Amino acid sequence: MSVQINITGSKGSVDLSDENFAASFKETLIHQVVTAYLAGGRSGTSAQKSRAQVSGGGKKPWRQKGTGRARAGTIRSPIFTGGGQTFARSTRDYSQKINRKMYRGAMRSIVSELARQERLLVVKEIAVKKPGTKEIAARLAKLNVNNGLIILAEEDNNVMLSVRNIPNIDITTVSNVDPVSLVAYEKVLITADAVKSLDEKLS
Repeated sequence: MSVQINITGSKGSVDLSDENFAASFKETLIHQVVTAYLAGGRSGTSAQKSRAQVSGGGKKPWRQKGTGRARAGTIRSPIFTGGGQTFARSTRDYSQKINRKMYRGAMRSIVSELARQERLLVVKEIAVKKPGTKEIAARLAKLNVNNGLIILAEEDNNVMLSVRNIPNIDITTVSNVDPVSLVAYEKVLITADAVKSLDEKLS
C-alpha cells in the first residue's frame, strides 16, 4: 500500500509508504520521544564543591575550649567564607534511553499527522542561484508559510544562507531532522527528493 501526496504549486504527486505517512497518531509515544530528545540536549554541567572538595582545612582553626567562640574542626565547613557548599550541585546526565523502534514510530506518527492536517507541503524543489532572502521570502509568502520548517534532501549553502534571516523559519536536512523541530512549527515544507529520502529513512 502507498499514499499519494500532491506536490504543491505544480502538477504531480509523490508515492510514499503507507506505513510511514499514514500511521496512527500516538500522542503518548510522541510526548515520550520529544521529552527524551529535549532532555538529551541539557548540559547538566552545573557543579559546586562540597566541604570534602574545597582546599585547606587540615588543621583545627582554634583550640576547642577557652576562646569564647563556637567549636570548629575545619575552615572547610559551609559556615565559613570559602568553605564547601552544604548541598553541593554535581554534574548530572539528563539523557533518557529511547530505542530505535520507538524513535521511528514517533517520527512516523508525527509526519503522518502533519500530512493528515495538510501541514506537510511537498514542493518540487527549493533552489536559488545565489544567496538572497527576498526571493525565498517571496516563495514562502506565496505558499502561505509564515511559521515553518524547510527540509532539504541535502545541504544547499545558497538556500540555507537565504533562509537564516527570515523570522520563524528554520531549515534542516533529512539526515538532521528531529521530532522537536517537526512539532514546533505550523507547517513543514519539504522537497520531493527529501520526502522520498525521509520515507526510506523511516522504513
